[in-house]
Amino acid sequence: MKIVVALGGNALQKEGAPATAEAQLDVIKKTAVYLADMIEEGHQIVIVHGNGPQVGRIVIQNEYASKVTPAMPFDVCGAMSQGMIGYHIQQALRCELVKRGISKPVTSVVTQVVVDKDDEGFKNPTKPIGPFYTKEEAEKIVSEKGYKMKEDAGRGYRRVVASPQPKEIVEISTIKKLFNDGQVLITVGGGGVPVVKNRNDELEGVAAVIDKDFAAEKLAEDLDADVLMILTAVDKIAINFGKPNQIDLDTMTIEEGKKYIEESQFAPGSMLPKVKATMKFVSSKEGRKAIIASLDKTKDALNGKSGTTIKSTDRVLCASI
Repeated sequence: MKIVVALGGNALQKEGAPATAEAQLDVIKKTAVYLADMIEEGHQIVIVHGNGPQVGRIVIQNEYASKVTPAMPFDVCGAMSQGMIGYHIQQALRCELVKRGISKPVTSVVTQVVVDKDDEGFKNPTKPIGPFYTKEEAEKIVSEKGYKMKEDAGRGYRRVVASPQPKEIVEISTIKKLFNDGQVLITVGGGGVPVVKNRNDELEGVAAVIDKDFAAEKLAEDLDADVLMILTAVDKIAINFGKPNQIDLDTMTIEEGKKYIEESQFAPGSMLPKVKATMKFVSSKEGRKAIIASLDKTKDALNGKSGTTIKSTDRVLCASI
């Protein structure tokens, strides 16, 4: 099968571990085992990764070093995070494939993604980036830097930035050529570097982070993938999450998903974009499949033994997702 795999933060770094390159590479080496399993079984995969913590730290590094060397704009920091994370995945996955006697090129493509300059996301920043802070630390940062800070799923406070919807993957023709050549691709990293088109159809970077789940969905449609698989820290989608009456879902229809969204069952910036992205993908064409699962249950999830499989029962609903 042709599978677009979207990697969550847990696939790139371990919570509580030092934010070093060595620590990140160590986690990615473990992640590469699960990716290699899919390749060994004959699946053709494309990898999309997030970059929230990493781009946030790159921005912090730029700010602290600004007295020594000029700080880079936000979109450039996003491109830097693509290169850094892509390099680590390339290295770790190639090493794992070599161990298994599999000869397959692994390539990263620094990717630009067009967004609408009038997107509502610019008016209401929701995308968390950077490290977690206590409430007191967050209030101090707001007063000193004017950043927008929001509580993130009970784990602390993080800076939030604009998260516009992806409209067009600029390098898609190159991605298709490499994909059709049988290469393992890492692309649309961090949702892609967000750019807008000016009056002359030229591209200009903007300060934002596109949600990697929505970008992965767009990529999956463009590549006519069979499966969109979003790997995260939990085994399944849950309703009443964290409550005594929590229910883990083996399957979810679009109709059910819309109902749960109306009930605010899914946290914005966390599970909500994953649910919306998978619903959109399975609605886009008959026979497409979407899965939300934990990284360590990848094999079982592909075989329907773990994770949540999203089903399409009413294609008309896609337009309003």
